Formats: sequence, structure tokens, C-alpha cells
Amino acid sequence: MRTNNAIVDDQGLMNNFAIEPKVYVDEQGDRTGFTPYAELLNGRLAMIGFIALIALEVFTGHGIFGFFSNL
Repeated sequence: MRTNNAIVDDQGLMNNFAIEPKVYVDEQGDRTGFTPYAELLNGRLAMIGFIALIALEVFTGHGIFGFFSNL
């Protein structure tokens, strides 16, 4: 039996904590975890970072540690 969002059992005792949460499926697709999409994105970001470090060294004449030591 259910009254005012609480459940009353066979003995007439009220149990407020017996209401179960609604179950749902999180539809995020294949964009989480070790998926091909995540691996491609990780590889692309690594390539961008590597090119950025090479460009930093070409334009400043120093590596990353030399660049930060001159600031």
C-alpha cells in the first residue's frame, strides 16, 4: 500500500526509505572509456601538443624549460 510517497507494509508500519529510485540508461553513446573515438581524440591532441612544442622551440630558440627559465 502506498500513501503520500511512503510505503506502509503488511504490519501497518510506514517505511519512507523503501521507495526505489527510477532506473534509467545514460545514453552517451560511445564517447566514454577506452573507445576508438577517445583514442583518436587523444592521438590528435598529442600531435597538436608535439607540434606546439616544436613551434615554440623554432620561434624562441629554447626548449620548454629554457622558455620558462627566461620568463
